[in-house]
Amino acid sequence: MRLPLIGITCDIRDDRYSAAPQCARAVAEAGGLPVLLPCLADCAPSYVDRCDGIILPGGDDPIMETWGIPTHDQAKPIAPERQAFELALLAALDAQLERPVLGICLGMQLMGLHRGGSLDQHLPSTLATADQHWGKREHPIAGSLGQGTVHSHHRQAITVPGELTVVATAPDGVIEAIRDDQRPFYLGVQWHPERTKDERFGSGLIRQLVDAAKVAIASRPQ
Repeated sequence: MRLPLIGITCDIRDDRYSAAPQCARAVAEAGGLPVLLPCLADCAPSYVDRCDGIILPGGDDPIMETWGIPTHDQAKPIAPERQAFELALLAALDAQLERPVLGICLGMQLMGLHRGGSLDQHLPSTLATADQHWGKREHPIAGSLGQGTVHSHHRQAITVPGELTVVATAPDGVIEAIRDDQRPFYLGVQWHPERTKDERFGSGLIRQLVDAAKVAIASRPQ
């Protein structure tokens, strides 16, 4: 069987595409072939056609005017081109339910918003324990996804999952993972698996994505 082609979206900073190396490295170590996807919304359907799985990695904050809500004045919005591209990817993925998808931090937030969820845009204003989620700290999670410790770095969080199911929370109630139970692998996590030491919630999640892509490849007509 060929190596699954796993698309990883890029960020845009200083008029350049950029991507941290950890996700690509983890995909390769899991037996996948990582490829970086430039933020071109018109190309989203073709990317989904050609990739066997998609990772939406972390980044800055969603531009909430897309959902009719002002962006918080303490937010650091992502590049509009990136948001438009990742939402176009999610829409294209809705037409190909067998494609595995993993959203990380910002990626999870966009997955939740895309499926009718809501977002707390500034946890320090609403949550006494917000500092436990910031500063690249580790904290426990629990839920149907399991129990463990994860690497966390975020000031925003999904508060209502929309059409998705909550499968992990932090001790203070912050939603840490959401999933579509009707799809083979469609998971968003608020933490960073590429930096999490606990294998089940770190490299193991990326391996699950690659393995799900292998299963999808094997099931396609030859």
